[in-house]
Amino acid sequence: MDASNAPHSSVIGSRMQLASENGSATTPLKRHRSSNSSTTPPLRKSPRLRTQDSPTAPPKVNEIVKSLNSSLNLCGSLQQRRLSESCIEKPNWDPRVDKEQLRVVKEALHVSTAPTTVMCRENEQNKILNFCKECVKQQKAGSLYVCGLPGTGKSLSMERVRGILVDWAKEEDILPPDVLSIHCTSLTNTNEIFSKIIGQNHPGKKASRSTSLQLLQNLYSQKQQPGMKMIIVIADELDYLITKDRDVLHNLFMLTTIPFSKCILVGIANAIDLADRFIPKLQSLNCKPMVITFRAYRKNQIITILQERLRALPYIVFQPQAVELCATRVAAGSGDMRNALSICRSAIELLEAEVRDSFSNLNMSALEKIEDKPKSAATNQVNYMVRIDHVATALSKAYRSPVVDNIQSLPQHQQIILCSAVKLFRGRKKDTIVGELYKSYTDVCRSTSIPPVGIQEISNMCGVLSDQGIFKLGKSREDKLRRVSLNIDEADIIFALQ
Repeated sequence: MDASNAPHSSVIGSRMQLASENGSATTPLKRHRSSNSSTTPPLRKSPRLRTQDSPTAPPKVNEIVKSLNSSLNLCGSLQQRRLSESCIEKPNWDPRVDKEQLRVVKEALHVSTAPTTVMCRENEQNKILNFCKECVKQQKAGSLYVCGLPGTGKSLSMERVRGILVDWAKEEDILPPDVLSIHCTSLTNTNEIFSKIIGQNHPGKKASRSTSLQLLQNLYSQKQQPGMKMIIVIADELDYLITKDRDVLHNLFMLTTIPFSKCILVGIANAIDLADRFIPKLQSLNCKPMVITFRAYRKNQIITILQERLRALPYIVFQPQAVELCATRVAAGSGDMRNALSICRSAIELLEAEVRDSFSNLNMSALEKIEDKPKSAATNQVNYMVRIDHVATALSKAYRSPVVDNIQSLPQHQQIILCSAVKLFRGRKKDTIVGELYKSYTDVCRSTSIPPVGIQEISNMCGVLSDQGIFKLGKSREDKLRRVSLNIDEADIIFALQ
């Protein structure tokens, strides 16, 4: 042996000797150096995916479910990863151990449970708060119109602003304003709103419905005493005044234009286009309000709000991908946060029924063994979390549509085509060609060990989906060059294929 190779040879000999002493293979060097070894250890199956498999389902069906989840990229978003990370340090939840836990969870997700902070509405809250601060500081009347779809946080944000405004006035040593909240649908007569304002300004003074407006106009037409407070009138469901008597609405806003008025009017309504219907008239009366619009919640915002509510609980309740599925479907619909909370509560009730049914079949001795070992494998937390199937069932009750029913009744290969299309259209891409869709389809089939059909059959299936209104299919001399695009909401496909 060459002397230049002696040190290297001695190193190899030492390694081989050490390996043999430890019971290892005597020639691991090549395997150690190679980073692309053909022999790779089998992948361990994720416990989260394992819980979604039905024990009675054929292996191929389970593989298809996993492939659909992977292709739709439901579980790989940044929000989902954040949800997973937030659950690491929390203990497992067992709803059968203590019914109080179940009550606390339902209460945390109830619409009537007001959160400590209103998430994802900071910009709108600041606009309302700054407007009210300016009016109170300058002792100047003004009007504000807050509009937005139902369940977008309008009334909740206004309540939050109300509390902040009172605290701010005390800190600034300013006379805090009186606040009068009126739900317009509770009025027996629309003119009654003026009587309520009079009663807030002058508790001892009584006025009839016919004279209350005139009394207010006279009151605000003369210089007020220095100790008189500003009054913030929060008129919720303002559109009720429009449908009944538009003059009442106009007179209400005109109170803010009287020379010595102390009235700050905040009108809240659900209809976004309402401002276009009555603001031109208010502008002609010189009492045009400032308009703040609350847009529908987006998917990430719904996840953030649900995550904030669940974070207050001392245990894990939802699988992260279950929360994301709920947010995806609600955001694709109305963006109503109340719907998202209702669906989450419905999913919890489904889990509760599932746990109750599963343990009703156990005899007392088996149940005692489980209660004696609360940390055993029998009480594995994964079985007692709200999963995708719970949320999907709750969504199906809330958003049942012919489109979803149609997708779920499609043959297996047509469902895989839809899954492949959604995968291709992620991002900005809105259409593709049949040839490219076929490549994505074959990838899904290969991953699930399902024999793919030929491109001619795929072209024919695209034609069938086009006839059903699911696809838009263009024309071309060659089938593989025909352009394909979705004709339905992507969220309906995601929901149907869960």
